Amino acid sequence: MSPALAVVQTLREWASRPNAVFAPEFLYVGSETGIEAKLAREAGMPFAAVATGKLRRSSKGLLGLFTVANARDALRVPVGAWQSLGVVRGFKPDVVLATGGYVSVPPVVAAGLLRVPVLVHEQTATFGLANRIAGRFATRIALSFGDSMGALPANLRAKAVVSGNPVRATIFGGDKAAAMKRYGFASADDGLPCVYVTGGAQGSQIINRALEAALPELLKRCRTVHQCGKQPDGAEQDYDRLTRKRSALPQNLQERYHVTPFVETGEIGDLFALTDLLVGRSGAGTVTEVCAVGLAAVFVPLEPTSGNEQIKNAKRLEEVGAARIVPQADCSGATIYKSIRELLDAPAKLAQMRELATMLATPNASNDLATELMRLTDPGFAPPDIRIG
Repeated sequence: MSPALAVVQTLREWASRPNAVFAPEFLYVGSETGIEAKLAREAGMPFAAVATGKLRRSSKGLLGLFTVANARDALRVPVGAWQSLGVVRGFKPDVVLATGGYVSVPPVVAAGLLRVPVLVHEQTATFGLANRIAGRFATRIALSFGDSMGALPANLRAKAVVSGNPVRATIFGGDKAAAMKRYGFASADDGLPCVYVTGGAQGSQIINRALEAALPELLKRCRTVHQCGKQPDGAEQDYDRLTRKRSALPQNLQERYHVTPFVETGEIGDLFALTDLLVGRSGAGTVTEVCAVGLAAVFVPLEPTSGNEQIKNAKRLEEVGAARIVPQADCSGATIYKSIRELLDAPAKLAQMRELATMLATPNASNDLATELMRLTDPGFAPPDIRIG
């Protein structure tokens, strides 16, 4: 959802300038069970929930697609498309932006059927299955990486452009001191580096368990902010487990560890300002933000995912020396601790990794994607920062 929020923020900024010729209105359409509603509210956008379904691929080929979960979700797709038709008819958008994932398919299908222009944005290095479906209804396709163009089918390549992957403005200009205060870190430990561990909104049990095992030794070397996620209802919550682990640590180490299910949008910039090393999954949003703010990273790519996009995302940074990869099968307390320790013990290497990460950043991505979106309604549109002639 971050690219969509970044584009909304850019359009609002353009509309607030003197002599602006448009006043955009927004509606976010998303999953009835996801976190989109919360993030939309934080961004001041109305939200419409629709049913969604996900096609889960399998290493067993076509036979592996015939599962109870796929059958159940297959029935939800037409329901979501029907709901989306009502939403699109009611809101009457001039243009639709879809930022990937199975949740975007029903609104895109509805917009295509109602002849509303659609811009589909692919965040990852791999053009995913959901976007391959949505791309058939798209007027324009925006890619985050130039080398993704050659992998597109010819009919989609003809309407594709490279825009980069936008990031939230809130990740920049953070206050390190504010983060120290928020997380209760003692000023006496001011010289300690900070590691930010994240598995995304739902967390990663593999990463959470590895960090849990590494905590006693790790906290002797650094502070740690750990976003452990919120697991599905009825499952053991990693936050509860990790909170108990924290309570069993010596007091001085407890003060170096902050665990939370979710990092709020308003605090992420301060957290990034405090962070020396990020450990986490290599989803497109995380990788893009690492490059944008210049962070060193240890990635544990999610396996398997369709197209292995998380591995490809992480390798882009590993190949230039901006990140290290710990394969999911090797992720343990010992391997995570070893990877973190080696980097924290080499501050010059960390500094070099941060600099290399920024080389892969696309700082104008939000402007470029917003421009492509506006040109679907007005082919002659030029953003305020560009003067023609």
